[in-house]
Amino acid sequence: MPPALRGPRKQGNSRHLKLGQVPSRNTAGSSKALCLPLRVAGQQVGHVPQAVAKRLCQYPSVFSVSQGKEAPAYMELNVQLASWEQRTAAVQEVLQELRDQQAFPCLKEWREELYSVRPYFCDTPLFSMERAATPLLGVKRYGAHLNGYIWQNGQMYMWLARRASNKPTYPGLLDNLAAGGIATGLGVTETLIKECQEEACIPPSLAAQAKPVGTISYTYEGAHGGIYPECQFVFDLELPEDFVPQVGDGEVQEFYLWPLEKVKEAIGSSDFKPNCAMVALDFLIRHGYIQPDEEPHYVELVEGLHRTL
Repeated sequence: MPPALRGPRKQGNSRHLKLGQVPSRNTAGSSKALCLPLRVAGQQVGHVPQAVAKRLCQYPSVFSVSQGKEAPAYMELNVQLASWEQRTAAVQEVLQELRDQQAFPCLKEWREELYSVRPYFCDTPLFSMERAATPLLGVKRYGAHLNGYIWQNGQMYMWLARRASNKPTYPGLLDNLAAGGIATGLGVTETLIKECQEEACIPPSLAAQAKPVGTISYTYEGAHGGIYPECQFVFDLELPEDFVPQVGDGEVQEFYLWPLEKVKEAIGSSDFKPNCAMVALDFLIRHGYIQPDEEPHYVELVEGLHRTL
């Protein structure tokens, strides 16, 4: 019978991932459209929520809002701040003052860690700013995540981490084997190797064997406001069967070695840090564990992992 005349194909017996159960970092009806574009040296680098913009306008030597008769309003850094050093120092001073005033909840998570701000990852950074404050300006954040796995008796298993209960964000939730944000001055692979050693005690010589396999990207809003456009560089590392990760810097409390079916079940639960669930989901899709003929939402799942920031 010609394919066009066949009836709907029956789905297999495998458990489907319902879209409503998969943690999403792509916020529907986002207030991003209501934010003011942030420009630096004529280039857009972020989206500033209205409440944040109102507060930043109290520092006219650093931030200002331009409003043309026809063009929409936007926020920009003072053009007199012409270098990376000048912009970084000026922005940090404002953010530190807002932190002292307890102006925004996200500033309670201050880390003394700088993130680079640029239109695209390939661009030269225009300035750097405190990591905890990035959602106030809605700038793009980048990180590196590792899927660690082994083969055992012909079956694939994945190593997962459980975040420490005292972590300021997502305490006690499941995480990838190692992951971390890319700080100013560090490269992608350099960040991955650093996080592998610090969080899971994976030797640099072993971590360096991890293969870059792509990215996932998404945007979400924080519980107290702020815009989070994020891109995570994803790596896969096949580990020796006898390798067991160890707790390193205290950001992880425990590691688990799970078969992929159990990982799949966890992805659809509230026990997984949402963006890390997306990284694990991407792994299952790429390794053919989730099949398009068996998963009715296959296309939507794949599209949801790769959104334009």
